[in-house]
Amino acid sequence: MMLSTQKHLFSLKDTIHYLNCAYKSPLLKTSEDELLKAVQKERNPINFTPNDFFEDTEIVRQLFGTLVNCNAKQVAVIPSTSYGLASVLNNISYTTGQQVITVENEFPSDYYSIKRWCDTHNAELKIIKPNAELKHIGENWNTKLINAINHKTAIVNISSVHWMTGLKFDLEAIGKKCKSVNAKFIVDGTQSVGALPIDIKKYNIDALICASYKWLMGPYAMGLMYISSEFNNGIPLEESWMNRTNARNFKQLTNYTTNYGEGAMRYNVGQTSNFISMPILKSGLEQITRWTPKAIQNYCEDLIVPLRNYLQNLGLVFEHSKYFSNHIVGFTLPSTINIDLLIKQLEAHRVYLSVRSTSLRVSVNVFNTTKDIEKLITVIELTKK
Repeated sequence: MMLSTQKHLFSLKDTIHYLNCAYKSPLLKTSEDELLKAVQKERNPINFTPNDFFEDTEIVRQLFGTLVNCNAKQVAVIPSTSYGLASVLNNISYTTGQQVITVENEFPSDYYSIKRWCDTHNAELKIIKPNAELKHIGENWNTKLINAINHKTAIVNISSVHWMTGLKFDLEAIGKKCKSVNAKFIVDGTQSVGALPIDIKKYNIDALICASYKWLMGPYAMGLMYISSEFNNGIPLEESWMNRTNARNFKQLTNYTTNYGEGAMRYNVGQTSNFISMPILKSGLEQITRWTPKAIQNYCEDLIVPLRNYLQNLGLVFEHSKYFSNHIVGFTLPSTINIDLLIKQLEAHRVYLSVRSTSLRVSVNVFNTTKDIEKLITVIELTKK
């Protein structure tokens, strides 16, 4: 499937050049419509039936399962990545001498979560760093990570795509090594799922955790988590009535049961239905499923070529394709660029992206056009010293 620009499906003005989907996705127009319908329905509680508490949630779980190639029964609805990480880590036991592996500058929620697990069990936290002296660090970093995994490894926790630079990790090779030593492989897919094909079976992933407000085009304070069937008898963070086998029978709720719903349902956050936010997430997932992550990635690849070529002419070096994410490109500006002037010019020309000190992170999606890239290049040209 070949995609052309999908900007017409969003409420972005032509005068705005939004290159920051890794920060937050804009809403689809269909999501806006669903949100308005949800608000109107909220006006009167008599409009709700017991089925309304479950139907959209089930559809969302099925759609996410399709995206990552897992059984929908193993998908849980969560409010954040940290909630998902806590749910998984609380159900991983520790044996004396084990260690946890992550990478340098991992996203804070991941780092803090595994740091607590290590502190609780007095386990070693091993942080794998790349050789910063290399022009291309992808292969070196991945090799060092894979080589660090051994029979002492209890958990490997990384993001599929590094949130600062867009560098891709070789999930298939890492997952294979984890499986060979019986280490749990926990992946934060927040910056990839929806824009990059992810296959939990192919990559031997034990838990895949995603916030929804970036590449899944959902709302803030909602997320989704695949968790393998090995965790189906685990202890959830909370005891919601909605996660029990009798939840759909409102007349029998006080016939208390110790039985949870099948699969990963026990890990659903309380008030899963979320009548305002769930329709937004459902709409986003439906649209992404129609586009397909592969087609989105291909569109981003074509879109980003002129920027890559321009920056390479300025002397920047990018990762080889195996470790390069077309939807997120992070780079350090050359000394010939006046960073203070650049920030002012970005604002003046209504170009929106993430600026971190002397680094930029450009993150594109199907709502972007060649004009957005051309405008960014123009702005950078204006700020040369």
